[in-house]
Amino acid sequence: MIKKVISTVVIAAALTFGFSAKGLNAEAASYNTKAISVAKSNLGVPYRWGGTSPSGFDCSGLVKYSYGKAGVALPRTAADMFHKGTRSKTLQAGDLVFFAQSKAAKPSHVGIYLGSGKFINASSSKGVSITTLSNPYWKPLYVGAKHI
Repeated sequence: MIKKVISTVVIAAALTFGFSAKGLNAEAASYNTKAISVAKSNLGVPYRWGGTSPSGFDCSGLVKYSYGKAGVALPRTAADMFHKGTRSKTLQAGDLVFFAQSKAAKPSHVGIYLGSGKFINASSSKGVSITTLSNPYWKPLYVGAKHI
């Protein structure tokens, strides 16, 4: 009888944990997808230093706005965003990708990874646009990614 009770408790715990883990993964996929969708809906918006709205974005303003619309609060600057989330060695859509003027410097630019080597960002030269991590300008400045 005790073995039945223990096995029932163990199975119930496993099922509960399994369902909640699936729920968390689905929730993360949902807000990442939503943030990407919001960012893409702002393609072509001009760059504006300090900009945090569809009238003009800087890089961290775009990321903060996009994730905010998806229900996730992020800090205002790329350097502060770099302290959030967990390091991502295998990039997934929705990860934040960071860039700095040198490997020792704080990140000064951030974008949202889209998959297939592409990310969306607000750059001073092109406004909100999609580019690649292999872009000759961005590649040497890449310092890492965070999964939010």
